[in-house]
Amino acid sequence: MMKDLTCIVIGGGHAGLAALKAIKEKTEGMANGQQIRFVLLDKQPGHVRKLLLFRPAVGEEEIMIPWTHYEFFEGVKFVQGTVTSVDSTDKQIRYEDAQGNNAQIQYDILVVAVGSVARQPDPDQGGISLNDLQTAKVIRERWRANLKQAASETNPKERKRLMTVAVAGAGVSGIETSAELALKMQKEALSLGLNPSDISVYLLSAQDRLFMEGPEKVGLKLDQILSECGVTVLYNRKAIREEVGVVSLSNGDRLLVGLCIWTIGLIPNPALRMMGLPLTPDGQVLVDESYRVQGAPSVYSIGDCARIVDPKTGKAALMRCAEIALQDERLGKIVKADLEGRPSPVHKSAPLDLYCIGLGENRGLVWAHKWGLDVIVTGKSAWKFRSAAWDLGSKLR
Repeated sequence: MMKDLTCIVIGGGHAGLAALKAIKEKTEGMANGQQIRFVLLDKQPGHVRKLLLFRPAVGEEEIMIPWTHYEFFEGVKFVQGTVTSVDSTDKQIRYEDAQGNNAQIQYDILVVAVGSVARQPDPDQGGISLNDLQTAKVIRERWRANLKQAASETNPKERKRLMTVAVAGAGVSGIETSAELALKMQKEALSLGLNPSDISVYLLSAQDRLFMEGPEKVGLKLDQILSECGVTVLYNRKAIREEVGVVSLSNGDRLLVGLCIWTIGLIPNPALRMMGLPLTPDGQVLVDESYRVQGAPSVYSIGDCARIVDPKTGKAALMRCAEIALQDERLGKIVKADLEGRPSPVHKSAPLDLYCIGLGENRGLVWAHKWGLDVIVTGKSAWKFRSAAWDLGSKLR
């Protein structure tokens, strides 16, 4: 009789949660009769909906979901901790638990899905980077305190500064953050007796247009909707630093602000560099066309933390949620095939380019591109699509 196996998933973000669900479902009732014990290891006590990180920065929304919320989590052991090393020879993980104690655990199958983190500005650049629940809370408290102070400020110039925010970085995260923040600040200003039209939210873009991932017309549409929300996009202006309420820009201009928020993109989780796995110079895990980590038997990796290349096209998967939706299902089939000694599926790029962007309640934009055709949807329908994508990414649908 074959012994039971232990499958450990490192990372309970979108990719890790999806991988756990897919492998659990695909390997149930395997032909060889082996049973698999599942363990999820994550530093957070629940699933953090990272794509919605701007929500607690503008309001009180709770974006952490308890593991027990998920039906497929039944029978899964959760270990709260931070991985310090992976020994792929002895198939052993070393980690530091929530109490700071060193511990270790054996695995038969390992999935590394620790994702990406927000790129950090240099410490001397000032401002606040939107990168976790703690910084989101600080941002929310800061802009609210500024507006309360503005309500009693008699100096017009200082009042204007307190009602001004700069969002440095105009990727999807910066676009969504600036739109929701402008709308929320206007509402808060009205409740404090301030003029909502005095709220200024600037989105700073180093490029000459928005949405470099797609055609110019999408960028123009985004600019229009942002303007309707009360956001002013400043193009070809990169934020250099924020110091004592002054943001210095690359063109020599200066902005007086009450708050500067950095949203300057993503990098592979730096925790990967401690694990001893083969990485690209950029810090992504090197995997083959079936998500197997090079030189590490029975170790797989998907999501933002993995360098995944389509063997037919040579196209690398991007750091976006739409990629994960296809990788997780395929990984479940790959793991089952490998356990049963059968040929496994290989990675294929997403069948179409698809981006969905939220721009405040009942506002959004969806862009799809296939066969040379562009489809652009805006308004309430796009918002519903974006909300559904957020829920799908967190396995709430």
